[in-house]
Amino acid sequence: MGLVGAGFISRMYFDTLKRIQDEVRLVRIADVDLARAVETGAAQGVPGGSVDELLADPEVDVVLNLTIPMAHAEVATRSLEAGKHVYGEKPLAVTVAEARSVLDLAQQRGLWVGCAPDTVLGTGIQTARRAVDDGMIGPPVAATATMAIPGHEAWHPNPDFYYAPGGGPLYDMGPYYLHALITLLGPVARVSASSSRPVTERVIASGPRAGERVPVLTDTHITGLLEHVDGAITTLTMSFDTVGTRTLPIEVHGVEGSLLVPDPNEFSGTTSLKRRGEDWVELPISAGYENSARGFGLLDFHRTPAGEAPRADAGIAFHALEIMESMMRSSVEGARLDLGATAGRSRPVPLTSI
Repeated sequence: MGLVGAGFISRMYFDTLKRIQDEVRLVRIADVDLARAVETGAAQGVPGGSVDELLADPEVDVVLNLTIPMAHAEVATRSLEAGKHVYGEKPLAVTVAEARSVLDLAQQRGLWVGCAPDTVLGTGIQTARRAVDDGMIGPPVAATATMAIPGHEAWHPNPDFYYAPGGGPLYDMGPYYLHALITLLGPVARVSASSSRPVTERVIASGPRAGERVPVLTDTHITGLLEHVDGAITTLTMSFDTVGTRTLPIEVHGVEGSLLVPDPNEFSGTTSLKRRGEDWVELPISAGYENSARGFGLLDFHRTPAGEAPRADAGIAFHALEIMESMMRSSVEGARLDLGATAGRSRPVPLTSI
């Protein structure tokens, strides 16, 4: 496997790759900053260099694409053209049209495209899913999903891309919530949304660029209604414009009970259940990869039996992107928009120790 994009997020993947190296082995690193690629490669004990060199390496069969969102489709396309499978960070692409082009090319070449977030493979979301699947809350009726924070300039030394097209809270954090909601409640049939951009500049708070102003080129607060194919209705709020919140990340409500679902940005966490006439109880961990972390989507791909689709397949990521793009379009047009409902739920993950 070769890694493209040796930036901030790569550190988390390196930790995981060391744990799963008996099954998924890193052989080369590339970055547009050649010095960083060489330095990072040396630290990881593999060659570092250009993307061209990585794609020409016959030992690289899968490309781990950790570039910025604007480059996701380009790197994925080049990788597929070189005959490599691709697993990338979210979102799959900046636009649905770009993502469709990538998936069409993968189908033509007989190659796999996978996409983060793979947090849904952990014990947190999978235990909640099992509760839904086992009928513990009865038929699902509604869900709420909320991410409300001040913004990434408070901690990230180079937050520019969070406020560029393809960024913002919806495209940055929305995939975690949408992948979880699709996993729990199935695909979405239609959406409506409103969004805003209260401020036009952000001030970097840390690092060598502290005090520098970053222009805001995308909406930073959005609230939408997601109507799932099976009838449940989700209220989704994503914001970089709040001081804070005490609202839980996800709640799912059914005819017979309610679930408090752990943070979809994490791989673990506690699921709590309240059934009609009973008190809240914490559910024991019952499903998912234990002690999982970023990159387990690659491990799952490696372990997928012939004839089965990998759980972190890009089909769900494509549907999440379709939802996000339609929400932004709805906020501009003031319309309720129908979707293609392009993805079903992936196979559940039985409780698995690594």
